[in-house]
Amino acid sequence: MAKKAPSRGRSQQRANLEDNVYRDRKTRHPRRYENDSAIVVDLNARTHNLHTAYAASRSPAPLTARTSAQQCYIEAIRNHCLTFGIGPAGTGKSYCAGALAAQALEAGQIDRIILTRPAVEAGEQLGFLPGDLHEKFSPYIDAFRDILNARLGAGTVDYCLRHGRIVASPLAYMRGKTFDERTFVVLDEAQNTTPAQMKMFLTRIGEDSRVVVNGDVRQSDIRGRNGLEDAIERLAGVPGVHVHCFERADIVRSGLVREIIDRYEPPPMP
Repeated sequence: MAKKAPSRGRSQQRANLEDNVYRDRKTRHPRRYENDSAIVVDLNARTHNLHTAYAASRSPAPLTARTSAQQCYIEAIRNHCLTFGIGPAGTGKSYCAGALAAQALEAGQIDRIILTRPAVEAGEQLGFLPGDLHEKFSPYIDAFRDILNARLGAGTVDYCLRHGRIVASPLAYMRGKTFDERTFVVLDEAQNTTPAQMKMFLTRIGEDSRVVVNGDVRQSDIRGRNGLEDAIERLAGVPGVHVHCFERADIVRSGLVREIIDRYEPPPMP
């Protein structure tokens, strides 16, 4: 005797229950489900203009410097294998580096972007944070991801992250790697590296790769001499290495930031 098919009412109740369970899990573990809503396709859509439920804003225009200091910094990155960008917060060090990396990847000038920084607050171990390595390190690299999303689009960035075209990893995990040719590498917050860490990072540089090291030597969170200051002194005069110094007058984030820095770090008396 054939089994009786479940009623439509029971099937609908089960579907509703599954939807409720999914929504509850998504609320409690948002990172685990962050890509589930990246693209929503409506099979019954009556318009062809709606392709996604959300489209991140994108700036397709070429990178334009906001100050003469930024223009010099951009030219230095384009013309040198290794560029150090040092100076106070808000001068556009990270934005210029990230935007140039995205622009080069989109133009086919490079094959891969590597973003890294020392995870000082987590002791370089990241063990107490929940999730896998990507989830642990995500808060440290969110600023760069925003830059890449704005230049490339969130969908493209997600694809590149999944396929290794964009790599975001703590500095501690750079040991043993080589920055191959056609790779754009950005080390941010470099004032929080030790001299040994900086040496390890700089000796990863391969032929025809482009490396940018950003930081503010006056804002180090580690004890003793930091790797950024040490490297700048050691590499002075080395061909292919350029050091660009931003000043407080180059701050473009806001006038308030400049005032705040002046209060925390009074300029030297004439």
